[in-house]
Amino acid sequence: MFKIFPIKNGLENVLGFYCDGVNVGMREPDTAGDVAFIRSDEPCMVEALFTRNKFQAAPIKHFQRYPDGFETNFLLMNAKNANAMTGEQGIEDIDALFEKLGEKISLVNPIMSSTGVIGYRLNQEKIATAFDRFDYNSKNSDTTARAIMTTDSFKKELCFKIELEDGESFHIGAICKGAGMINPAMATMLCFVTTDADIPKEDMQALLLEATEESFNRISVDGDTSTNDTVMLLANKRSGAYHKEAFQEALNKILFELAMMILKDGEGANKLVAFEVTGAKNLQEAQTASRALSNSLLVKTALFGEDPNWGRIASTIGASGVACDDTTLTIHYDNLLIYSNEFRELDEEREEQAYKIMKQESFKVVCDLGLGSASYTSYGCDLSYEYVKINAEYRT
Repeated sequence: MFKIFPIKNGLENVLGFYCDGVNVGMREPDTAGDVAFIRSDEPCMVEALFTRNKFQAAPIKHFQRYPDGFETNFLLMNAKNANAMTGEQGIEDIDALFEKLGEKISLVNPIMSSTGVIGYRLNQEKIATAFDRFDYNSKNSDTTARAIMTTDSFKKELCFKIELEDGESFHIGAICKGAGMINPAMATMLCFVTTDADIPKEDMQALLLEATEESFNRISVDGDTSTNDTVMLLANKRSGAYHKEAFQEALNKILFELAMMILKDGEGANKLVAFEVTGAKNLQEAQTASRALSNSLLVKTALFGEDPNWGRIASTIGASGVACDDTTLTIHYDNLLIYSNEFRELDEEREEQAYKIMKQESFKVVCDLGLGSASYTSYGCDLSYEYVKINAEYRT
């Protein structure tokens, strides 16, 4: 019925969208940029999901002042400064920047997104220097993706082309950033998705919510939730083509792959691990136990040490508050049985097999509670010495 396949260069492939990034000196010169934009050559529909942190940053509050269903033609992004906890002045600074930008290019309900250190107002003077340097007709996904990086060690961008049975096609492209402060509470990162699909406005929220729930809301690096988390979908209808099922599948796929990139890039992380909880009494309990495992510092440090200590897994499940019983619980690393009522102690052979599994860059921890039929999978990574170093020196 339809085909989905990846194509290179992220945002560059999406019809009617333009993007670029420059360095204005908030980062060291001759490094990645720190200010970027995404522009549509005509007003486009926008849908967004934001952090559940009660202290939402100024760019989010600025976005929320627009009426429901508004359209935009410009997204401005910056790194190194979150513009969070800056009060009403933080919102006024955004308006002042857009007033200056409006002297260079026509704007329709412009929006902004920021990432970086909390508690400092934007450096308007530096950011505004980008307005004379942007190539507003550029399609440079590389510089755009790099300009929103903070502690990320690599850029994160993807694009899919969706070909329909009748020969029509559309694109979904995306960039995102995230490596630390990653916890399932909407999405602790920034992600910007563009599409030229002729998607109805009424489909956008539900499709974006499902894709986010299946991706960013299932990952954890450190259990912390940022003030700036944003997942945004911009749609300009330029291709004239649309297929709801194909769009949902492609959007799910692109956000899931970006979420896995974030985990692989978790600050100092070496391992990506799926935590699958099955046999729970209901979905909520499966979700609670799975997320407890992906967030647990003791579990994360055991992953880093490649220590097959099932006690940390069992203890975390028990502490999560879900219904569980040590006589019905089983724990597997991939397909290797680590714990059951009959095998409570690891023998030498199985422990050696467990060590081999834990040395892999990715594997699965499967915990069957044996009490029901509900299941849920979340994703996490290990916690290393490097994570402490990066975050201890975040402002320096």
